Amino acid sequence: MAPSRDSNVKEESSQVSYKKDINTKTDRIIQNRKHANDIFDVIEYLQSEKEKEIIFATNACSKIFCELLDRGDLYVGELPKEEDLMHGDLSAEEKYHIFMRHRYNSCVELLLENIGNEVFQVKETSLCALMKFVAAEGKHPLQNLDWCEHYNFPRELILALVKHLLSEKEDMSLLISRFQEFMEKDDVRYYVMSSVRDNITRVMGRNKRDVMPVYQNNVFTLLSTINIPSQASEMTNFLVKQEKKHEDWKAARLKEHKRAFEQMWLVFLKYKLPSSMYKKILVILHESILPQMGDPTMMIDFLSAAYEIGGAISLLALNGLFVLIHEHNLDYPDFYKKLYNLLDPSIFHVKYRARFFHLANIFLSSTHLPVYLVAAFVKRLARLSLTAPPTALLILLPFICNLIRRHPSCKVLIHKPSAAEEPCDDPYVMEEKDPTQCHALESSLWEIKTLQKHYHPDVAKAAMMINEPLSEQEDDISVLLELSTFELMEREVKAERKTIPLEFDSATELLKSSREVLGVHFSLE
Repeated sequence: MAPSRDSNVKEESSQVSYKKDINTKTDRIIQNRKHANDIFDVIEYLQSEKEKEIIFATNACSKIFCELLDRGDLYVGELPKEEDLMHGDLSAEEKYHIFMRHRYNSCVELLLENIGNEVFQVKETSLCALMKFVAAEGKHPLQNLDWCEHYNFPRELILALVKHLLSEKEDMSLLISRFQEFMEKDDVRYYVMSSVRDNITRVMGRNKRDVMPVYQNNVFTLLSTINIPSQASEMTNFLVKQEKKHEDWKAARLKEHKRAFEQMWLVFLKYKLPSSMYKKILVILHESILPQMGDPTMMIDFLSAAYEIGGAISLLALNGLFVLIHEHNLDYPDFYKKLYNLLDPSIFHVKYRARFFHLANIFLSSTHLPVYLVAAFVKRLARLSLTAPPTALLILLPFICNLIRRHPSCKVLIHKPSAAEEPCDDPYVMEEKDPTQCHALESSLWEIKTLQKHYHPDVAKAAMMINEPLSEQEDDISVLLELSTFELMEREVKAERKTIPLEFDSATELLKSSREVLGVHFSLE
């Protein structure tokens, strides 16, 4: 049933009435101090059940208090209690400043509460209003300045805002993505990082052994949006301008940003995380976290622990370990033993397969690796190839050939006269976890010989390579790493084939030839 015209009129009139009421009182508060009590009515709208009233009142409060901050009409310093206004030798102006400062604090508290409102528009408007207050307080501080540490930046307000963004009960990822715009300001980013670190310590300190999925997901969402400038010369975008000693301000120094970024991540990773979050972190670690840290080697413990977990998490930890080994001279004991044990049938079916083989290719590229170790990898890959899908085999076979090219001593695995003459037991021990004890050099690559009869012609052709002397030029496997089953089938369908003369009409469709002979005698219906 459609709403009556009377109800629509009432709704429009109520909408006009609250806007008119708020606008009138806003103007009166700004223009004349004798109407200061009107601020109670405007702030009361922030607790309304109607989202439009809250949004309109939020914008009004933003206008009022930004104007009062600019005029210096809010009390500066340690705020006296409101009950003390009736006592003491305070002038009318001082009483007004104290009174409006208390109203400002009430407004900020309500806006912080509205960060948790069900309606996103209310959340967003409250966030924007609070950030306007941050900018206004930065220009006109309400606290006595600490010139040695934070200058005139409202750190307490940012700390409170971060506390509400990192909710323990509600997913705030959408609002955090909106907040990312403000973190492009260098000083905001610095104090957000410090506030996040303090917040994690406080919240997770209460739950040392418990996983908090909602809270930790909010923290990760916020952390993953933070990007540090690569050079100090790029740090010119500040929300609050410092007139004195700007170069000594911590928020203006790249080194301090990297230190805060590092401490924030280390505190977050110190506590137990959901397994799915380990994967999210490891995916971005080598590109978005390590390069922005002051000392990336501080992540050694986390990466080592992740590498020991096994499965997909170990595969993902390889990226970070590679950065530390290659660029920071990390000495990881039994690294190749662990890499060897990561080779199991599951690696052909995880979505990180391409990344794993890319890194494995790099780790096994050194010509100084011992022959027994390379032979162990070659033999293990050959054994796994017996059950691997065609897309994986087209990576494995060139990969194995490249390893043999780099280490000619491994050619003994191909040329085993005794293995060709008569069947014998394979001395290679697949179950052995230590590559030095698996007897790979005593075995042969009979698995590759078997794959020469594979049902897929491309695989059989690739396996034939070991029948001929291997060229010195390595095969480029990078083009094969992302190969999918769909691409393989599409390539097969589109392949051009030679036309061969036949003594009969070939069928162009199911049960149908060019002369429709089959179609006459057979039907699919």
